[in-house]
Amino acid sequence: MKKRINLFLAAACFLLAAAQAGCGYTTRSMLYGNYNSIYVAPFLNKVDITEESFSANKYRIYRPMLETDITKKVINWYFFDGNLKPVKEADADLVLKGELIEYRKDPLSYTASTEDVSEYRINIYVNLSLWDAKENKLLWQENSFNGNYSYFTEFANNTSVKVSEATAVNNAVADLARRIVERTVEQW
Repeated sequence: MKKRINLFLAAACFLLAAAQAGCGYTTRSMLYGNYNSIYVAPFLNKVDITEESFSANKYRIYRPMLETDITKKVINWYFFDGNLKPVKEADADLVLKGELIEYRKDPLSYTASTEDVSEYRINIYVNLSLWDAKENKLLWQENSFNGNYSYFTEFANNTSVKVSEATAVNNAVADLARRIVERTVEQW
């Protein structure tokens, strides 16, 4: 009987210790080193509109000032996240550099009767690099990083929420910004 109680107490202590240790989840940043601030360099427009595309459009398409919208949204998302404070380049621990390389509007579904597009997906692709500003050292680089948003058009017959292309682009930029910040602060 005493052996059973000791075994029970040992198991209870183990479970209590495991519960207190958790699974490693935290709300803090998972960044290496002592990084507290970031400078987001203005995203560059590297969309080559003369290059042929493999999508439904023969040539790549572009929305004016999209790279500016991305830069602003990424900075705002860092403020919202709170792990890294956006600052001027001279005061930054990290520098995020980005290039807009592709904007796509892909049809996803069509109406049965008129064959009009009823659903599109906006895809925005960027190349990213994160630099240690003090040592001028590349920490990571990722090409063709994607943010997207799917939306229904006025031709959709179902009860789904219909939005304008401008709203869909704004939502795709927000998705991209969220993913960029997550990629920066969460070292998964």
